[in-house]
Amino acid sequence: MGEDLGTWEPMSVAEATALFGRLTTPWWIAGGYAIELFVGSPFRPHDDIDVLLLRRDQQKVHEVLASWDIQAADPPGTLRPWPADEWLPAEVHDIWCREHPNGPWRIQVMLDEADGDEWTSRRDSRIRRPIRSLGLHATDGTPYLTPEVQLFYKAKGQRPKDEVDFATAVPLLDPKALRWLDEALAVTSPDHPWRSRLSG
Repeated sequence: MGEDLGTWEPMSVAEATALFGRLTTPWWIAGGYAIELFVGSPFRPHDDIDVLLLRRDQQKVHEVLASWDIQAADPPGTLRPWPADEWLPAEVHDIWCREHPNGPWRIQVMLDEADGDEWTSRRDSRIRRPIRSLGLHATDGTPYLTPEVQLFYKAKGQRPKDEVDFATAVPLLDPKALRWLDEALAVTSPDHPWRSRLSG
């Protein structure tokens, strides 16, 4: 995304939970905040806040954020208004949201794929797992994306903040989660530098 798309004043996890907690369909706090919820305490600043929904539930965004300015991010990074009667195609998986057109961005909604009862990665449909195992819950009940799945997505960027998230979360992952992340990276990025640190 370019730098001319407006400023961000991300809402808090509690504010996002208050909005999306009304849904009966699955949703999860994602991004860096998902790692923070897993770790159990803040360890770095955040520029935005992400919520993940399944693509099949995308219209719930309009239900939760009625009257907001909701814009779809068309690749390679152009924002455009997203009307409630449009079904977003597979190549669009980011939605930016703010209370009104002149205000700061408050939340980013990401869409991911599902095949029946299974989540499938939008990056590689071979990477999948039961939807029921896609998230965990914080002590206050807030649902968040399981750390190994979030780190799998972060592995592509390897930005400084992703490295911090990886280094902070990996020592807390159980053997099953470590194995899942390593096997997922083996499919998509066999030579990824994180793999040696997972096995080590």
